Amino acid sequence: MRPAISINPATGEKIGEYERISLAEAREKAHRAHQAFLDWKDVPLGERATPLRRLSEILTENKERYARLAVLEMGKTIVQARKEIDKCAWVCRFYAEHAAEFLEPRTVETEATKSYVAFQPLGVVLAIMPWNFPFYQVIRFAAPALMAGNAGVLKHASNVQGCAQALQEMFEQAGFPPHVFTNLNVEASAIAELIADPAIAAVTLTGSDAAGREVAAAAGSSLKKTVLELGGSDAYIVLDDADLETATELALNGRMQNNGQTCIAAKRFVVLSGIYDDFVDALRQKMIRVTMGDPLDESTFLGPLARLDLRDQLHEQVHKTIRQGARLVCGGAKPAGPGAYYPATILADVLPGMEAFDNELFGPVAAVIHAENVAHAVELANRSRFGLGSGVITADTARGEQIALQLEAGNSFVNTLVVSDPRLPFGGIKHSGYGRELSSFGIREFVNIKSVWIK
Repeated sequence: MRPAISINPATGEKIGEYERISLAEAREKAHRAHQAFLDWKDVPLGERATPLRRLSEILTENKERYARLAVLEMGKTIVQARKEIDKCAWVCRFYAEHAAEFLEPRTVETEATKSYVAFQPLGVVLAIMPWNFPFYQVIRFAAPALMAGNAGVLKHASNVQGCAQALQEMFEQAGFPPHVFTNLNVEASAIAELIADPAIAAVTLTGSDAAGREVAAAAGSSLKKTVLELGGSDAYIVLDDADLETATELALNGRMQNNGQTCIAAKRFVVLSGIYDDFVDALRQKMIRVTMGDPLDESTFLGPLARLDLRDQLHEQVHKTIRQGARLVCGGAKPAGPGAYYPATILADVLPGMEAFDNELFGPVAAVIHAENVAHAVELANRSRFGLGSGVITADTARGEQIALQLEAGNSFVNTLVVSDPRLPFGGIKHSGYGRELSSFGIREFVNIKSVWIK
């Protein structure tokens, strides 16, 4: 088996090599996780919270080390990497504080002497996680899943195995029992057979819609629960009463976040006629001032994409959209030199049927779409197979709320960017997946919601 290789996307240099384990070894680790689960599920909730609180402290104490590792393995800027670690610590604290409330049995008045709903863990949850938020995606699954009494096994992306090993170590250091959280550096080709193993009770995936179909099919054949958080092509409607500076600043930050590599990035800007030309020009003025640079430099706003092949794929999508009739406003050229860099890019006059309208562009490329009126804008926003995030930018928040409720997405935000917040459920509809992470809804995805009736 070939090892997993970590390449610094800013320089192209190899920074790590991680030995794979076989399918048999992965199954053995999954069975050890199941044995650990049998004890962990009976640990009182208050005691389960102790290592989770310690995990929050470890993340905070080692923030610089973990942030630097994320930068080196996938290229996000150091400023954003620190924010990712801070968010991980927050999620751990949130579930340590609120899990008991979320999992408290719910009494239901019936003809019974006593009847209630109990929330009991399922077993070992296999988490298949992506590289774009190498720490947060894992903590987002693990904090609620383990607090609910489950065990977790992680199949992380091949290019962030340094982060995967760091996660394994921090769970151990925090005091979780052995095998309650386990990293599996296994090849993707082994996932279907691993899902079928009796030790695995459920699966969660964050990734592309193509990967979601494969995982759902594999889990479905074994009748195992799945939660899928897949791709997005988030639409933000910009009404003609919006403040231009506010709208374009949100557009800039929404599209450049994580070097444009996030499922809930603002990707399609559906702009009404009255402000369309001014929006394109004002956004261009901001985009052309964006400079690419070393992601470890504190002043860098836009770092490289995670891999060269992803940069080349994005470039082809940009130029396919241009060939289909879109207008290149700025960017759109691969820079010379090392690294997987791609410039801040605007494609204007994008229409349904074009690549940038129909598919997800995972990088710093904004697609601007013209709408005649509000009804047309809503129709264009919803004309997508995806349904993860969405937004409305307007001076009239009541009107914005009405429009947000018409958007076909799991998340709709008015006058701010979509974020995943542990206090709110997070997930998508349509080809963006199903199920929810975070909040009380997320912790109950991987439990048996059991009705108990006593007479």
